[in-house]
Amino acid sequence: MKIVNLTPHALNLITDARSVTIPPSGTVARVSVTRETVGAIEVDGVSIPVNHTVYGAVEGLPTPAPDTVYVVSALVAQAVPGRDDVLIVDDLVRDDQGRVVGARALAKV
Repeated sequence: MKIVNLTPHALNLITDARSVTIPPSGTVARVSVTRETVGAIEVDGVSIPVNHTVYGAVEGLPTPAPDTVYVVSALVAQAVPGRDDVLIVDDLVRDDQGRVVGARALAKV
């Protein structure tokens, strides 16, 4: 099975036996975003915009290929619910400062 990493970060997949690192492919799958300011709230004298955000088409996701899965962000995976070849990282491993250092599994959304 071929794993194509469509995120901007290396994926460190960690199992009990060993780990494997999947480098970024150079292509990042993204969901297009349209924002419209619909108001504002004030916090400590600072005006913070409130937007209406609409997610659109997925960009950078190849068509399905035999024996290939694509690892993407959760947002991208949610935008293509019918794609069995699209996975996200799951069961994250964090260091003692709370930073993500890897994942124990992949998951379907």
